[in-house]
Parts: sequence; C-alpha cells; structure tokens
Amino acid sequence: MAETLLVGSGLTKRYGGVTALQDVSFSLTAGEVLGLVGPNGAGKTTLVDLISGAQPATEGSLTLRGQRLAGPASRRAKAGLARTFQYPQLALELTVAENLLLGRVARRHGTVWQMITGAFRGAFRPYDRADTLAVAAIAEELGVDRLDRPAGDLSLGEQRLVEVGRALGQDPLVLLLDEPFAGSDAAGVTGISEVVRTVQRRGHAVILVDHNVDLVAGLVDRIMLLDRGQSVFDGSPRECLDSPQMQQVYFGVTETPEEVDRVGS
Repeated sequence: MAETLLVGSGLTKRYGGVTALQDVSFSLTAGEVLGLVGPNGAGKTTLVDLISGAQPATEGSLTLRGQRLAGPASRRAKAGLARTFQYPQLALELTVAENLLLGRVARRHGTVWQMITGAFRGAFRPYDRADTLAVAAIAEELGVDRLDRPAGDLSLGEQRLVEVGRALGQDPLVLLLDEPFAGSDAAGVTGISEVVRTVQRRGHAVILVDHNVDLVAGLVDRIMLLDRGQSVFDGSPRECLDSPQMQQVYFGVTETPEEVDRVGS
C-alpha cells in the first residue's frame, strides 16, 4: 500500500468576515498526482498557499509523513515541499542556469528568496559538480537551452518552465504547481507534463492547479473540485468530469451527461 505523504484536515482561511476556504480535507499518497480545479475565486491558490506556508490557516492542520507541518515556507521547503506561482517568481537579473541552481540549494538552506538574497551577498557555499550536472539534466528534460541568458529576457512560457525546473531541483516530496501551463506553448506543456511524470516516478506527489480541466484530467490520478471555498467533489478524473457537481459548477446544469442523453432520446 502506498505511503501517505501529505494530509490536510479541516483547512479554513478567513479574511475578516470573508471565508476564502472552508473545512477542506484531503490526503495525498506517494506517487499520486492530485488535480485542483474550479472557477476563479474557488480557493485553489488559497489552498496551495496554506499548504506551502505562504499564508497561515485560520483553522485546520497539515501533516507530512505523519509529522505536523507548520511554520514559515522556509521550514516547509526543508521538510520537502516546493511550489510554483501563478506569476513566475524568478531572479530576473540571474541567468537561467543560476535560477535553476537556486532550487538545488533551497532545500539545503531555506526558501528560494533567501537564496536569491544570499546569492548577491555570496552567503551560501558554491555549487558543486553534482549541482551542475543536475541542472543540465533538468534543462534537457524541460527543453530549455541557452542557459546563460538572463531570466528577464525569457518569455512568460519560458519563465514558467524555469520556475518549474527550479522547484524540481529541490527534489520535493510534494510539488505544488499553481497554473503552470498558463502562457506556455506546446513544447512548454510537454516539458512541464514530463516534470509531473518525473516526480511521480520518484515516488513523490504532485498537486496540480490549472483552469484547463481536460489537460489536468489527462495528467492526474484524482481531481478535487473546489467551489466557493469548499470541496464539492473528490474522485477519479472520469468520475469528476461526469459528476453533477462539475456540470453545475462549470456549466450551470444539474443533470449528468447520461441524464441529458436520456431526456433527449
């Protein structure tokens, strides 16, 4: 039986009188890919923020391999989490290779942004040959070339690839991808999809957030559908796509596709 890696129980986030996420629970096993889908404002990024430590939960708890997961993002990164963002957060003055290298050292020393600050101060130890080889392998897997380019010269899709590669360099137990396909061309989608498979082959887990439900369904083992801050469905991709909850949330209909077919026949 696969090891349970990440468990969230009763996760809730309130901003004053506004509830952005309400009593969301889930579990994630080794080698599993979980898709988070839902309309804008459903709470997808909020959930990723609570897991990664970017924001504290108002209520609820998290465990990673049975150990309580709490504290700032730096502590959670060391514990085995890595994430990307809706809008890529790279050190634009550094090269592609240097940004990828930051992922290698972030797991050892703290958050990526601490590494960026440290890079300018010379505060962390120089990378070694193993780091260089790992970066070259990640770049090849993603289809990223010309590693000496400043990250600021990259297109949005290329920046997303580099950010995903940086997260992969942390060798995370759980990789959190927040809308990684937005702005990516076909090659970028292929590269990021291969990263998902690589993490899965390592026996680790992925939480994938994206608006492209069909693309997500083709990559994940399970889909959680969020709506208005609540989990309204959790099951296999096929079950989710055919569920009345999906029909209601995305299309405003209450019948399942089978029921629609029966009415029309």
